Amino acid sequence: MRSFALAIAAMACLATIAQAGNFYQDTEMTWGDGRGKVVDGGRGLDLTLDRTSGSGFQSKSEYLFGKIDMQIKLVPGNSAGTVTTFYLSSQGNTHDEIDFEFLGNVTGEPYTLHTNVFTQGQGQREQQFRLWFDPTTAYHTYSIVWNPQHVIFAVDGSPIRDFKNHEARGVAFPKSQPMRLYASLWNADDWATQGGRVKADWSKAPFVASFRGFSADACVWSNGKQQCPVGTMEAAVGGRRGGGRRSWWNQQLSDMSYRRMRWVQRKFMIYNYCTDAKRFPQGIPAECRLR
Repeated sequence: MRSFALAIAAMACLATIAQAGNFYQDTEMTWGDGRGKVVDGGRGLDLTLDRTSGSGFQSKSEYLFGKIDMQIKLVPGNSAGTVTTFYLSSQGNTHDEIDFEFLGNVTGEPYTLHTNVFTQGQGQREQQFRLWFDPTTAYHTYSIVWNPQHVIFAVDGSPIRDFKNHEARGVAFPKSQPMRLYASLWNADDWATQGGRVKADWSKAPFVASFRGFSADACVWSNGKQQCPVGTMEAAVGGRRGGGRRSWWNQQLSDMSYRRMRWVQRKFMIYNYCTDAKRFPQGIPAECRLR
């Protein structure tokens, strides 16, 4: 067990090295009436929530596959009722979506990390985790690797979830709809903390979540075409010999990464839709029965 913990710590160090984008150039505020602000010369962005409104931003580009990283420092102290999000989504009733959501809690109690995958408008694929660190005292890197065969969720470089392409078995997979990155901080005290029993303490407002280190090593969708970074396909063919840095295109979990993910799931997962038989009386979803 100790070796896995050390591996996670090592991956955390590597995750902080990711090249950061510029929030002025790469994102735009979408709502909040001035409550979201780019800071530190474009290297960071702070979202604010008060009793009147939260705030949010989106990427200027749409992506069709890629590796998306964001460093986030969550609302400290009593964050009950607040939800901080970082996700990819397309538009419309049959949209695809890949979610990180962070559900706040009262002081001293842990955040809940909520993940979900929507395909063609259908979600209900929730997995929830406790984090193995305090996500409010420092920035941590949250990553989505999205390629034609996998959606991999990672925290500080350590995989926590792998949603595989099982289209051949009749399971829909997000592979044809370009998605933007979205992030937000908003009030969800009707459900977010202990099922809505604990409300936001507005005497602690404004609440602030801080973002930095936005990196999109991704294929951009523009004018109806997919434009991938130079070297992406070469890396897909040649692995590290073909460039390595772009290997997200055909990335899958190695044996060690899979064992590390399973360790995280055993130690820190608190909800898995695949084991919720009461929720699915007609049988658990098909992907849950596949390795």
